[in-house]
Amino acid sequence: MHRTALAIRHVAFEDLGIIEPLLIERGYTVRYLEAGVDAIDSATVTAADLLVVLGGPIGVYETDRYPFLAAEKDAIAARLRQDKPTLGICLGAQLMAAALGATVTPTGKVEIGYGALTLTGEGRASPLRHVGEIPVLHWHGDQFAIPERASRLAETAGFPNQAFALGPHILGLQFHLEADHRQIERWLIGHAHELAAHRLDIAAIRADAARHGSVLERAARAVIGEWLDALRFGQTVG
Repeated sequence: MHRTALAIRHVAFEDLGIIEPLLIERGYTVRYLEAGVDAIDSATVTAADLLVVLGGPIGVYETDRYPFLAAEKDAIAARLRQDKPTLGICLGAQLMAAALGATVTPTGKVEIGYGALTLTGEGRASPLRHVGEIPVLHWHGDQFAIPERASRLAETAGFPNQAFALGPHILGLQFHLEADHRQIERWLIGHAHELAAHRLDIAAIRADAARHGSVLERAARAVIGEWLDALRFGQTVG
């Protein structure tokens, strides 16, 4: 069956990555909206069968600097009220959390590079079980609270809220399962200032991408594929 997948992209190199082939395999037509360039409104966002809100180096709370965030969050909120399939990654998950009434705040620190998650009991019962102890790519400094009625799925030592699910249709991930390890150089260039400011070891991130990338990609495909295959369409609420 033909379905539409809409991705909201905030920076060019943080795209759907390994998720896009999974969508095409399942018969989705993929379309991007470029945040800050294209209009993002409730009608467009709610019309898609699937919405993926991607990452970016800005904060949900920076609406004075980036006014488009207010309309984006409102459009996401309208979609979530209808319980339509929605996946958020990093900034995308933070926007979803905020749209659901949870707080999103800067932490004054960053978690950048590859590191394993600790799954909660609910996380181990979810598609995230496929990543298990496999190091995933982290690239964030903000944190979200878990929205009301949502399940907390994963944590790390520095960031206790790494993923949440609200029923089978709504999934927020603080980390980057979508990132293609073969494209890590785009991330290292695009985030050069942040990496320098925090004196992070670029060579170590590059080496970890080579070391963990293939195993992580297989696990990430299993996570996202299982979540996609469990979606049910046509039933909305609100």
